[in-house]
Amino acid sequence: MLQHLYDLKNELEHRHVFFCYVGPISQNLLTDIMGMLEQKMSLEQASRATILRVFSVVVEKVQNILHYSDEQLSGQTLENEEPEATFRQGIIVVGYDHAHYFVLSGNVIANKKVPVLRENLTNLRNMSKAELKEYYQEQRRKDPEKESKGAGLGFVEMAKKASQPIEFDFKPIDDQTSFFSLKTII
Repeated sequence: MLQHLYDLKNELEHRHVFFCYVGPISQNLLTDIMGMLEQKMSLEQASRATILRVFSVVVEKVQNILHYSDEQLSGQTLENEEPEATFRQGIIVVGYDHAHYFVLSGNVIANKKVPVLRENLTNLRNMSKAELKEYYQEQRRKDPEKESKGAGLGFVEMAKKASQPIEFDFKPIDDQTSFFSLKTII
C-alpha cells in the first residue's frame, strides 16, 4: 500500500482534488470538513459567496449520505459521538478545475431506489435556473414524502447553486445495491 500512496497523491492532484474523505459520516465530521475547506479556499482567495455556495453543497451532500446511505456501521462509536450510534458511509470529494469548484459525493443505495432517484435527478438536470427556483418554491409548500427527510429539497438546492447541470451515475454493485455518485460544479 505504501508504494501506491505516491501514485494516489499524484492521481488526486492530476484530477484537481484537494479534499477527499471516505468512511463513516457524522455531524461532527461535517464541522471538521467545513473548517478544512474554509481554510483551503481562503488561502486560494475564493470569494465569501463562493465559499458559502461550496459549503451549502457539501452540507447537502453530507446530509444525503447521513439520511440515505444504505452502507452502515452499527454499534460502533466514533470520538465525540453518541454510543451505539449508526453511522452511514460515503465519500466526499472537493476540488478546483477550470475556474470552478466541484463537489462529488457517493454512497451505496438499494437498487429499488434507483428508478425514482434517476427520474428526479434527470428532471432537475433539465430545468433552467428559473424553473429550478419555481420548482423549489413548489416543493417547499408540499408535505415531505414518506421516506424523505425534506421533500428532496437538498437536490433542488444543489441544482440551484450549480453553475452547470448536476451529473449523476448509478453503478450496480450486486442484485440489491448500487453506488450512487453525484457531481455539482459551482
